[in-house]
Amino acid sequence: MLRNLLVEMRYNGAAYHGYQIQKNALTITEVVQDAIEAILHRREPIVGCSRTDTGVHANSYFFNMKTACGIPEEKFIMVMNRELPKDIAILSCKEVPLDFHSRYDCKGKEYIYKIFNTAEKDPFQADLVLQHGTYIDAEKLEKIAQVLVGRHDFTSFCSLGGKVESNIRTIDYIKIWRKGEYVYIKVKADGFLYHMVRIIVGTLLHINDGKIPPDGLGKILEKRDRNFAGKTAPPQGLYLNQIIY
Repeated sequence: MLRNLLVEMRYNGAAYHGYQIQKNALTITEVVQDAIEAILHRREPIVGCSRTDTGVHANSYFFNMKTACGIPEEKFIMVMNRELPKDIAILSCKEVPLDFHSRYDCKGKEYIYKIFNTAEKDPFQADLVLQHGTYIDAEKLEKIAQVLVGRHDFTSFCSLGGKVESNIRTIDYIKIWRKGEYVYIKVKADGFLYHMVRIIVGTLLHINDGKIPPDGLGKILEKRDRNFAGKTAPPQGLYLNQIIY
């Protein structure tokens, strides 16, 4: 009897070239499928909820897998975690209807970008955060960022190479706060364009550092031109944090 399993995992993406399978690079999909094959003795296709780029992490990531194997959900979690490398962990597994699709049934996503905001360099965090020396006024930056909340054309915040029918998305909220030497930027939307969060973060940092005027964010949004926004922030600070079904 065919079953559809919805599996939640988290991973440190530093050693991988993103989630999506690639011919000549190690990816999350390949490693997870290798583990499944070792356990079930068959290579089952898996469907991911989203693509993540090289070096990007996930606190919560879902994939679904249709299989005729009758392995209990709790045992699947246990044996997968035994088989997977230390930078990937299975968090949960449950059976869902056969027509459930982890990507197309997703209603929204939340990302967090982590910044180590100090002039001191910490080599132990090099792959886990962006290290930014200029002091970030989190409260001020959060107020500036609110112009992006709502339904807009985010062409200015999309890298070339993304293939979508429309660049219109709805951002539900942008929250920015400081905790000690760390600054966190959390963004939730109904969907994201290619590099959208990283370009938003890079642009906000340009504003913080005085490279773009504080009132420039709305004008950049209106331009609908990637050339007017700031640099794309590096991948290591980005975490897929939550998937909404």
